[in-house]
Amino acid sequence: MMDFQEFVQKHGQAKQVAVGAHLFRQGDPDASLYVIQKGFLKAYYILEDGKEQIKSFIGTGDVIGSISAVYAKELCSFSLLCLEDTRVIRLPFDALFSVSSTDLQMANDLIVILLKFARKKEQREYELLCLSAEDRYRLLVEQTSELLQRTTQENVAKYLGITPVALSRIKKRLAGE
Repeated sequence: MMDFQEFVQKHGQAKQVAVGAHLFRQGDPDASLYVIQKGFLKAYYILEDGKEQIKSFIGTGDVIGSISAVYAKELCSFSLLCLEDTRVIRLPFDALFSVSSTDLQMANDLIVILLKFARKKEQREYELLCLSAEDRYRLLVEQTSELLQRTTQENVAKYLGITPVALSRIKKRLAGE
């Protein structure tokens, strides 16, 4: 039996990635998952009109990869950019998936990773569909205030799905309360 951490040590490839570099880009093939050991990244889409929409921020301890690319063997559906110098462990998904089919501990660890990922996506979906931009900003401040120091106002606005001007108005309104 092998747990996820043992798999990472045995099969992972350590990689240093400089601020401003991509781990992968939307439209690339990439059959790896990445364990973020240190750093801060943004996952984003480029829309048909060329605009950027940020889907999430990823930090130390997170596991990320394009499920479309690693599991369905399609191209990456989003890009992953380092906002800080980053250290990752690159994992071959096929090897991880293969081991999990015969090793109960590894299968359970993979399920936990996927459940955390699904929960994060469900929360993000709820925020975008059910909360106002102002409520999304308040939640961001309450739950991840560190994020606000680690990225630009433009990135925060893109994550919230609003313009930087709208974000400034929200911040000004909340400061006056």
